[in-house]
Amino acid sequence: MSKLFPRRAANTALNPVLPTRLPLLYFGVAHLSLLVALAVVALDPRGVSGFFYHPRMLGVVHLITLGWITGGILGAIHVVAPLVLRVPMPVTRGDYWALAFVTIGTNGMVSHFWIETFSGMAWSAGMVVCGLLHVTIRTLVHLRSARLSGPVAVQFLLACLNLLVAGGAGVLIAIDKVGDVIPGNALSNVYAHAHLAAVGWASMMVIVIGYRLLPVAPRDRSFYGSTILQEVGLVGLVVSLVTGWSGTFWFGLCLASGLGLSLAQVVWVTGRLRAFPAAGVCPDFAVLQAGHALFYLVLTAGCGLVVLGSPLSAWTPSLMMLYGVLGLLGFLAQLVAAMELRLVQLLESYSLDALREFPAVGEEVRVPPVESITGLAFTGWVVGLPVLAIGLALDRPPLVSVGAWVLLVAVAFGTLQAARALRPFLKQFRFWVPGPRA
Repeated sequence: MSKLFPRRAANTALNPVLPTRLPLLYFGVAHLSLLVALAVVALDPRGVSGFFYHPRMLGVVHLITLGWITGGILGAIHVVAPLVLRVPMPVTRGDYWALAFVTIGTNGMVSHFWIETFSGMAWSAGMVVCGLLHVTIRTLVHLRSARLSGPVAVQFLLACLNLLVAGGAGVLIAIDKVGDVIPGNALSNVYAHAHLAAVGWASMMVIVIGYRLLPVAPRDRSFYGSTILQEVGLVGLVVSLVTGWSGTFWFGLCLASGLGLSLAQVVWVTGRLRAFPAAGVCPDFAVLQAGHALFYLVLTAGCGLVVLGSPLSAWTPSLMMLYGVLGLLGFLAQLVAAMELRLVQLLESYSLDALREFPAVGEEVRVPPVESITGLAFTGWVVGLPVLAIGLALDRPPLVSVGAWVLLVAVAFGTLQAARALRPFLKQFRFWVPGPRA
């Protein structure tokens, strides 16, 4: 693994290239996407209720998966690399073109879902894949000089590979809407694509970024086990869904075991750190929200195994809807929110003294004072998520609307807090110079 990600020279460790406005643009697109998705659900709960496989629900889902989750991850990469890994990632014009491709392609997919015109789905999906391919290649090239431990590097490479496979599958599914080019059951192919994107890309990449934000990075060989279980379970689940082979439950169990092992390892790593602060100290809402997201991961895994292991019944569509909401919003979307809150704290901490020496990897990040609006945002996630999940699972539009409104207010509070926290950062770094042309 050292050949893939060799250690960089010591003299470059303390001279990172500060991130430009690119990650802030990614975060802005992510927040706007999630706000629009929740507003659509809140204003028209009946339009997204019922069985989930209909154009409007798919449009909302892609706003969350591509806009919020993927946009947040891409923004986080451009912050974690220079500030945490101390790896220079100078921004080029090509990086801004990649942002434009991802944003325009996502909007194209959502709009074509909304008007139910599938002829434009393929080029929209192709634009997204081109933008993601550019970011993936650029990140792999620059992170060759990062001090990534073996388990983290393997999981990062697998996440990038899963992203490209999921993107290619998405393009083929879009083409299949116009002409029959993919054999097998269309719904099973969609399930396979969804798990490649949600588990193979988003879950793995968020875990990688989360590892790098911990003061203790995993280096023990036992950490390979969770990654191997996740990938074997994911590949087996995707193949069994596409081909119709038996074994979906056992591969799902393998995948859930890998995610559970990752959760246990995070608990073990954080347990080696110093004790929690005494009473009276401001709570760390990034940690609280991450813990809340991991609780939803447990619920998602349990619900998914029930769906795979139970015979078809009248409750199966409700369980499938519940599984999707728990995994997509409860786990992934909320974990991205926690990750972004930690990164905003990181940027705010550095903006307080731009000329100080950057801390080494593993040094604790100084968390700025917590404002009450952050607590209100977290409370909104805690209250709104179960209401929305129950409403969608039981097909109760009033509950769907209430849950979506609560989450919309929570995300709006989080957006306001992030904008206020990053305002000094933007003023401090007006001297940013664009990188070379791509």
